Amino acid sequence: MIDLTIIVPAFNEEATILELLDRVARQKIKGVRFEVLVIDDGSTDGTVELLEKNAGLYTKFIRLPANAGKGAAVKAGLRQATGDYVLFQDADLEYDPSEYEKLLKPALDYNADIVMGSRLVASPCTRVSYFWHRFGNKMITFIFNILNNTTFTDVYSCYLLYRRGLVDVEKLKADGWEQQAEILSRAVAKANAMFEVPISYYGRTYGEGKKIKAYHALAVISTIIIRRFFR
Repeated sequence: MIDLTIIVPAFNEEATILELLDRVARQKIKGVRFEVLVIDDGSTDGTVELLEKNAGLYTKFIRLPANAGKGAAVKAGLRQATGDYVLFQDADLEYDPSEYEKLLKPALDYNADIVMGSRLVASPCTRVSYFWHRFGNKMITFIFNILNNTTFTDVYSCYLLYRRGLVDVEKLKADGWEQQAEILSRAVAKANAMFEVPISYYGRTYGEGKKIKAYHALAVISTIIIRRFFR
């Protein structure tokens, strides 16, 4: 058996949070135990009320007193994580928990240290989205691969699964969108076996609540460079 901690940061996700957690609860994978940590990042809508009324859909609910950013919510979850592996899950249904079995296969069968879900390798279904997001992701991935001698195709997929012991949460510096680059950089520096698996992607538009902007790429690239030379 392996224990998997699923980190679910949420900010004003009343429209999707219960459906997302219900989908997570439906995942039954032989050899895997789930720990689901939901972190509310100071929501001002009905997210908190919905979560408090549906405690059976998660293992632990962590409530931040004010909006501090996705990175702060992730760190709050990581500090209470107990699983052998960690997997990040956005609350907005852009990524479907039915993909968990594919993500966990390399961990179960090949003792993988890192598994990245790629939207760009034989993806069964990907919603057409913003050109500059795709361009920025490819640029970020290209820079990451050069500096770390890796062959990832999609380093800013939400579905990053890694062995928890590879990253010390107390050493994480970033609280913004660049935090995933820091986590992946630190994990790659210690990992032996790394894999990618194809996943589907059901991206939102800005009108539907998408939050990441093109300018966030600058902080991501800066973090990749810094972490490569200053682990």
